[in-house]
Amino acid sequence: LPILCGGTGLYIESVLKGYNLMPVPENPDLRANLAQKSLPELTEILSSYKVLHNTTDVDTVKRAIRAIEIEEYYRLHPTEARAFPEIRSLVIGVDIERDLRRNKITKRLRQRLDEGMIDEIKGLLDEGIPAEDLIYYGLEYKYLTRYVLGELTYEEMFRGLETAIHQFAKRQMTWFRGMERRGIKINWLDAGWPMEQKIGQIKDWLLQ
Repeated sequence: LPILCGGTGLYIESVLKGYNLMPVPENPDLRANLAQKSLPELTEILSSYKVLHNTTDVDTVKRAIRAIEIEEYYRLHPTEARAFPEIRSLVIGVDIERDLRRNKITKRLRQRLDEGMIDEIKGLLDEGIPAEDLIYYGLEYKYLTRYVLGELTYEEMFRGLETAIHQFAKRQMTWFRGMERRGIKINWLDAGWPMEQKIGQIKDWLLQ
């Protein structure tokens, strides 16, 4: 019985719906043409390809150029529809009250910082990994790298990262609701249930 656990809603939906995703190679000529453009200019170019639902594709120049590179490749290499076998799936989500989710995120962030996440970033920089490459990956890498470089105070780093993770979690929940509207049934477990009750409910769903 294969189990796909965790990841973003997009990853789960791409498997269940058989998304036809292509690997996109680097385009040196396109990158050279875009290299001197500002982030607002790149954002405008990207918006000519697609509707920008959030800013995660364009929060850095490097991300924006890669997003344009992908859209341009898809424009020149349209994907053909492929038939995928139907997947009989049981999709289970954990339904957690918003304030409790926010508290858990903040507690987990403090724990990760206390357990050496800053030293991990310092180590990566000491090994020669360019700061812009770490910032490219967003969230923790972005904020902690800027803190280690002295661009943010500890408080600015923590509050900025905390807010960004809260926003990310909110977008994830929005995506899950969209999956339901697109026909994927999600069976929601109450996060407050005891573990035994959660396991019992899942067993019941599996037997249906």
